[in-house]
Amino acid sequence: MEAGVDPSFDPALAPAVPEVLPDGRAMQAAVRIGAGRRRSALGRFAVWAFGALFSFVLSVAAWEFVTGLLAANTALGFVALGLVGLAVLAALLLALREAAGFARLARLDGLRARVAGAVTLAEARGVLGALRGLYGGRADMGWAVARLAEREGDVLDADALIRLAEVELMGPLDTAARAEVEQAARQVATVTALVPLALADVAMALVANLRMVRRIAEIYGGRAGTLGSMRLMRRVFGHLVATGAVALTDDLIGSVAGGGVLARLSRRFGEGVVNGALTARVGVAAMEVCRPMPFAALARPGVTETVGRALAGLVRREDDGGKV
Repeated sequence: MEAGVDPSFDPALAPAVPEVLPDGRAMQAAVRIGAGRRRSALGRFAVWAFGALFSFVLSVAAWEFVTGLLAANTALGFVALGLVGLAVLAALLLALREAAGFARLARLDGLRARVAGAVTLAEARGVLGALRGLYGGRADMGWAVARLAEREGDVLDADALIRLAEVELMGPLDTAARAEVEQAARQVATVTALVPLALADVAMALVANLRMVRRIAEIYGGRAGTLGSMRLMRRVFGHLVATGAVALTDDLIGSVAGGGVLARLSRRFGEGVVNGALTARVGVAAMEVCRPMPFAALARPGVTETVGRALAGLVRREDDGGKV
């Protein structure tokens, strides 16, 4: 008997070691960063004031630079004037692109409101006309728009007409959006599992989710610029934070891998799987935000099935023997 060991000690009576499960810290941190905090009125005023001051100082400096160069050397002065003009033109084009992106996103929001408020048959047909205007010029939606035009004349009920439009138009778009969500979830899970660098998984999660949200908006017809995509991501992340949807719960763990499979994985791999699941949750929320029609006739994608397809081959269920 070893010295210092109580002979009456029974290992079976020892307290159980608490099971430490992955909690998807990278994705939760990315969501908190992306959601940010709403600025106060004073904060917005300060940003506007400093932005106006910077623009004014930059404009005066550019003016003095060009006029001084024109006085010293006419040829170089005209070159500087041309470069300044090109810079101003580029800034205007970027501003127009961002404004167009915000307008497209606002158009989706307006369509969603019209769909929710369509009660009469005339209102429903007006909604269908707006949807045809949104998707009529897209080559990938030509067949769906034509099929809807063939069938809408046979429907004389507003609700049935809206459901028909959702099935015909949103079906292929939902499939493409789900593919983007699965790709982003798989990418986040893989990087988290393979890259042990601190904060690298958080940065990757932010980039992958921003790209995913931007692509989902583009699929539904709301292609946005850089600022529009960031604002849209803040809306999605803010919604998730407000509803507590990023809090890791036991049902999410069970949806990723049955029972206690995650407990038997390596810590990094388990974190990757959970981060991928949270990315899928963000993607489903982005579909709801960007979709011009709420889910009614078609089922809302589930996180469980989305994660299952995205991480197929990375995690096997317990009914396969609990092997990884």
